[in-house]
Amino acid sequence: MKATIITGSPHKKGTSALLADEFIRGAQEAGWETFRFDAAFEDFGPCLGCGRCGMGSAPCVQKDAMGKLLPDLVDSQAVVLVTPLYYFGFSAQIKKVIDRFYSRTYALTGGKKVFLLATAYDRNDWTMQALTTHYETLAKYMEWEDAGRVLAVGCGARSDIERSRFPQEAYRLGLSLK
Repeated sequence: MKATIITGSPHKKGTSALLADEFIRGAQEAGWETFRFDAAFEDFGPCLGCGRCGMGSAPCVQKDAMGKLLPDLVDSQAVVLVTPLYYFGFSAQIKKVIDRFYSRTYALTGGKKVFLLATAYDRNDWTMQALTTHYETLAKYMEWEDAGRVLAVGCGARSDIERSRFPQEAYRLGLSLK
């Protein structure tokens, strides 16, 4: 079994990176193979909206780093979206990946578990509302099963999240893949 972890932070040792690391640790302990795609450190463009891919009936016209993500993503039974909260939504880096799902929509639809790991400085009760709505809509459209979330509010710095319960929650979600 394979899980693809897609991160969207430009901070290699940031708050959401810690959640990704802990999820991966749990998933590997559960016996799962993991593939990590750190979108902020890959060279790929946004979806051009050209439609030449036909949502998967033809290859994407762009030849970039998405070529190394998409085969693993199609073969995975679980998808993990890991993002810091940027203006109440996914970071641009991970949103660009999500938009590029279009080129493989038919191959990606159905049969996958999906997880959301997100971090935010704010801790208001509505802080993650727009992000979770987007995530739920994506999961519904892709016919993926929401298998769990870690919404780490009040974690504006690495030291904040290290002192919180959230890394352990991410580890347990990874471990739940048994």
